[in-house]
Amino acid sequence: MSESNHPINKVELGIEKILFGVRWLLAPFYLGLALALAALLIKFSQQFAHLISHIWSFNIHNLTLALLSLLDLTLLGNLILIVIFAGYENFVSKIGSAANSEDRPQWMGRVDYSGLKIKLIGSLVAISVIELLKDFMDTNNEVPAGLKWRIAIHITFVLSGVLFALMDFIADLRRPHE
Repeated sequence: MSESNHPINKVELGIEKILFGVRWLLAPFYLGLALALAALLIKFSQQFAHLISHIWSFNIHNLTLALLSLLDLTLLGNLILIVIFAGYENFVSKIGSAANSEDRPQWMGRVDYSGLKIKLIGSLVAISVIELLKDFMDTNNEVPAGLKWRIAIHITFVLSGVLFALMDFIADLRRPHE
């Protein structure tokens, strides 16, 4: 009996096929994130409509806060899209329908798990700094109770990003150069 026809090898191959196929269980998560992106669009539209309907009564301070809120939602949408594209391509399957599209984002298909972590933490830092800026602009010379926690969380995000980048740099040094 050849080694490839051995019953143990057939069992092993069957298990491996099942384990490889399990990755498709992630697909509904990415579809759910796409629906979450649609929900975010609804909230963006509501805030944009509020901005337009009150544009004449807003002073520059209120206008800046409203624009920061729109920017915050946009960055969150970008973050969701990065997770959908990079996560799906890294863990489920290549997005073949986008292969020859001129609209395909340049980074798509080239962001590995390490790059995904860096993009995620970078987006979180940007969102966090916008939230801090909104808090500082909205304080009226009073320090809100939770502001110190927001600053601590922001610093934690920044330090996490630096540590992720450092870990990736060290890992790259340890890999044999091809």
